[in-house]
Amino acid sequence: MTKAFASMNADVVGGDVSDRARRARNAAQILAVTSSATRNSGIKAVAEQMLAERQNILAANKVDLQNAADLVHKGQLEEPLLKRLDLVSGKFDAAVEMVYSVLDLKDPLEVTLSARELDEGLNLYRVTVPIGVLGVIFESRPDALVQIASLCLKSGNAVLLKGGREAAQTNIALAECIARATQRVTGIPDGWITLMETREDVSVLLDQEESIDLIVPRGGNEFVQHIMDNTNIPVMGHADGICHIYVDKDADLDKAVRITVDAKTQYVAVCNAVETLIVHSDIAEDFFGCVIPQLIDRGVIIRGDGRTVKLVRPKGVVMPATDSDWSTEYLDLILAVKVVDSLEEAIKHINRFSSHHTDSIITEDTKAATVFLRSVDSSSVCHNVSTRFADGYRYGLGAEVGISTGRLHSRGPVGLEGLTSYKYILEGCGQIVEDYDGDLGRKFTHTPLDADWKPNKD
Repeated sequence: MTKAFASMNADVVGGDVSDRARRARNAAQILAVTSSATRNSGIKAVAEQMLAERQNILAANKVDLQNAADLVHKGQLEEPLLKRLDLVSGKFDAAVEMVYSVLDLKDPLEVTLSARELDEGLNLYRVTVPIGVLGVIFESRPDALVQIASLCLKSGNAVLLKGGREAAQTNIALAECIARATQRVTGIPDGWITLMETREDVSVLLDQEESIDLIVPRGGNEFVQHIMDNTNIPVMGHADGICHIYVDKDADLDKAVRITVDAKTQYVAVCNAVETLIVHSDIAEDFFGCVIPQLIDRGVIIRGDGRTVKLVRPKGVVMPATDSDWSTEYLDLILAVKVVDSLEEAIKHINRFSSHHTDSIITEDTKAATVFLRSVDSSSVCHNVSTRFADGYRYGLGAEVGISTGRLHSRGPVGLEGLTSYKYILEGCGQIVEDYDGDLGRKFTHTPLDADWKPNKD
């Protein structure tokens, strides 16, 4: 069922942030009790509206690309951010596909996580609910706006979004498109999505602890730390994507070459691209002879430790690495390379320098792989696969609101499950605590139940 079309401007961009946050709080309370069918209708409407407005969105993206190219030329914007910005080269269709993939996911709300009989006729359920209102601050990638909005709508959360200046026109076109789509679906409240436009808006956003439940920053280390230092609202996310591949002494070299080249060059301007390659000394010379030429052919600059510099032929191909290379997220065709003498040395290096995003071991020794997978303290650890798989869509989460490298609530790609919390629902038939007090009081049974809580919607 649809409402009458509201306006050409969906009243989603700009405005007073405090007022928008309060409106988002009200919208979140409505969204939390909407049916799965209503939220799915909204998501389907978003995909259809995006396809209908394709030319308008891509025209806005073209303006942003032209402006960003000028900024890159002036040295005011980094080249990787320009690559992330482009929606034309297949990313628009991929973004629409992600919306449909979120549509196909199981409803994450009102799922019974556990059920327990406390006593006869006194049952306790732990049931999933939305987090509430999210503030998401992201750089460059306008397709991230589509992912975030779709996941928030599916999970019953309202969202305030702030994208980078380089994607301003694209973000406006997308946000207004999404709001127009959902305004036409009965049951989805106005105000559930807002796009902020200025840096000053972010400062105000960080003060809205009464209205906003969670901040998700997507950007560099300094940016994320600034967010954490300037808000009382809980923050979830990651700073850097310093990902590693360790090629073990028992690696299949052909497999290791393919994985390394993919992880570094398939798409460099992303947080799950490999930044440091670690190689066991027993196979280093043979492996370098295979992988270095392929990396160089793809434009990769190699920065190696002293042992790497000595082993790679011809001389001069590898630049000497500095200490800072082990803790740098390049987001570019640059790769730091280190030679080690043991699995333990590789793990020690990774746990010291990794950003706890994604790290992979290449080996045919399953025992070594198990040690690596258990010992490396990252949100995704991999065996014989590229780090580039660490992604909400590829993990089957539909999409992701971001990557969390923390240890609380959600970790790794944060999809629908990561955008829910839970509450306890206790149903009884007149019980009071006094009945259970003292030695002669009633006893709790605390018996697990094989039952789901079902809301009474009559």
